Amino acid sequence: MDRQFWLERWEARQTGFHQQQVNSYLQRYWPTLGLKPGSRVLVPLCGKSLDMLWLEAQGYRVVGIELSRIAAESFFTENGLIPEIREEKHYTCFVHKKTELICGDFFRLTAEDIGQIDAFYDRAALIALPPGQRPAYATRLAQLLPSGTPGLLITLDYKQHEMNGPPFAVPHSEVLELFESSCAVEHLFHYDALKDNLRFSERGVTGLGEHSYCLKRI
Repeated sequence: MDRQFWLERWEARQTGFHQQQVNSYLQRYWPTLGLKPGSRVLVPLCGKSLDMLWLEAQGYRVVGIELSRIAAESFFTENGLIPEIREEKHYTCFVHKKTELICGDFFRLTAEDIGQIDAFYDRAALIALPPGQRPAYATRLAQLLPSGTPGLLITLDYKQHEMNGPPFAVPHSEVLELFESSCAVEHLFHYDALKDNLRFSERGVTGLGEHSYCLKRI
């Protein structure tokens, strides 16, 4: 998917991927990372995710990265927040208390742009990308993370021929292929989730797995 695809999805309010509640795997497994209060958490391709509010409520500083300005503005307006806005050369920065949302192209942003990162959280970034773009994502993410940085990755797996993404299927073997050279990979959990996701079965999917991983930058 190119930049224009996602910009048009937000423009048309085609945001069925947005979750109306905080992710349960985030709540269950985030404490296992053992982060100190005040740690700065990167949330790539964040949209207007409520998970960022949860992370801030736990005492973390949050930096989300989002391409669409509509998504960025919606995060704040829909949650009754008034951010400070700073225009930079190739991105716009929205800040409210401990949450910072960088509106720009993830693949163009550098560690200097983003600043120090202590952990990351990916629920909807990797699965939003088609296979050809996922290696570049994994490489850029690794470039932004200092050695020892932990993170929580959540993926979906199903027979890709049964449904066109996004969200795309990312099998366990591909997670290892993408990240084993840069991160220690621990598979935390697998859940048969088709019965909880009617929209997938309605589109012809016969099996849906949700996977949670702990990654730690080598």
